[in-house]
Amino acid sequence: IDTGCHTDHPELQERIIGGYNFTEDYGGDPNVFLDNNGHGTHVCGTIAASENGEGVVGVAPKARLLVLKVLSGAGEGSIESIVQAIDYATNWKGSNGETVRVISMSLGGPEDDSSLHEAIQRAVEQNIAVVCAAGNEGDGDGSTNEYSYPGAYDEVIEVGSVNLQKRLSRFSNTNNEIDLVAPGEKILSTYPSNQYASLSGTSMATPHVSGAIALLIQQFESENNQKITEPELFELLISHTVPLGYSNEEEGHGFLSLGVNIPAKSGM
Repeated sequence: IDTGCHTDHPELQERIIGGYNFTEDYGGDPNVFLDNNGHGTHVCGTIAASENGEGVVGVAPKARLLVLKVLSGAGEGSIESIVQAIDYATNWKGSNGETVRVISMSLGGPEDDSSLHEAIQRAVEQNIAVVCAAGNEGDGDGSTNEYSYPGAYDEVIEVGSVNLQKRLSRFSNTNNEIDLVAPGEKILSTYPSNQYASLSGTSMATPHVSGAIALLIQQFESENNQKITEPELFELLISHTVPLGYSNEEEGHGFLSLGVNIPAKSGM
């Protein structure tokens, strides 16, 4: 759920399973969900850029993407559009019976809105993991709280940012709802016009976690031959984190690391 996607990008064209435009861009045509900003294409690439021997590779390079455009070319959108997109994703069925398993939102704002919160609760009740950026209003002081919504809702998996040396990004919001951190500085990914770009923000950390969840779902369900619930999925995700030594408000449970499988920590 973002600014759309450059659907013809060679890294992404085979990954996109559908989409919808909830903005006034392109004359408000719901079937045109192209990215006229760049942000959404970048996020899509981090999640699922194809492993094709060129460019970049997404965290889950075989994942399928339902692209819901809620932000304009200027990067602006309404809470109403985001709510509509969350409900659309929650109820969506593909031509072969596919359903949405992860909602990734690299967006946020200062307004705590009940309709937004309720839409997220409906998604989670359907065992959809909702992953959101923590926000980029951080002041470099882990003892002060900065909240961005929908990331700060308890039902959301809220993602903070670290750099490639695993040091907390100064811009990353800190608060008591942070669940984990992932790479969010100088991230190279897909960009419109078949390009690539390096961007920074909790927006870039979030799709690392969304892609990781896609892999964890696939692994769990193939090994156990049953669907994983959202609470089980959250516990499984947290078991793949490593503490970096920051406070809970800064790093949550720690740094995303699919190479480890340690017991989920309690009391946090």
